[in-house]
Amino acid sequence: MSPAADAFTAAVQTVEAANRNGVPLKLLGGQAIRYLTPDFPPRRRGDQDMDFASVSTARRPVTELLTELGFEGDRRFNNLHGHRQMYFRSPVEGTSVDVIMDRLHMCHVLEFSGRVDRMPVTLDVSDLLLSKLQVVEQNEKDVHDIVYLLAAHEVREGDEPGTIGLARFAEVLGDWGWWRTATGNLDRVVDLVRGELSRLLPAARHRLASPCGHDAEEPQVEAPRPPWRARAVVRAPRGGRTLAGSSRCCSMLLTPQRVSCLADRRNQRFSVTAGYRP
Repeated sequence: MSPAADAFTAAVQTVEAANRNGVPLKLLGGQAIRYLTPDFPPRRRGDQDMDFASVSTARRPVTELLTELGFEGDRRFNNLHGHRQMYFRSPVEGTSVDVIMDRLHMCHVLEFSGRVDRMPVTLDVSDLLLSKLQVVEQNEKDVHDIVYLLAAHEVREGDEPGTIGLARFAEVLGDWGWWRTATGNLDRVVDLVRGELSRLLPAARHRLASPCGHDAEEPQVEAPRPPWRARAVVRAPRGGRTLAGSSRCCSMLLTPQRVSCLADRRNQRFSVTAGYRP
């Protein structure tokens, strides 16, 4: 790997080397989303960090691979915390490298140890989207990444790799805290891209039926209904929304027209259509 290579190229080359050697190592974060949305303008990054996902059982082969590729590990940190996270410096000047093991600990915990090999280069699309939706205090980069993932990938029933899978969302959002954060963030994203962040909207690759109408012959998938729905109704704070009005995490795709429609009808229940629209 050339030290002159940019961080994104270096990160992709690192995953490709891992695949050749049978080492579970996938892109995570903004670079993963950039890789999955090549038709959209890349987000301008003020940093050159690399983030990878792996599993703790592969700690030794991951270390050996990165060392062979010229990465320098923080030996003390990795010895103490390598079962959950490892830190390296890249041969690309000024680039720090984090390898997250098994689960992402942020505002919530996202388990991915059994899902790290679902896609060839990145963590699965559903998990990448969830990793952004679990952030309590979002910044513009988070909103940008959410919009890109929703615009570039289909929402489908089940949990097919490379799609935004309803089954995966139903599994993760069965937790009360996760549901509150994720659905609240999606409401916020809709508001932002209708206004000050409308410039983030790319041309959508896929279109799904919106609450404004759908074709009757297309299969309909109801948004997940966690068993604690009654708690959401009782405990929702002032201005909060019940599951019926906020579970668009499994059913919206952000296009300029749809954003307006969703925002105007945010308190109405709707279902999801899986499939393409012209």
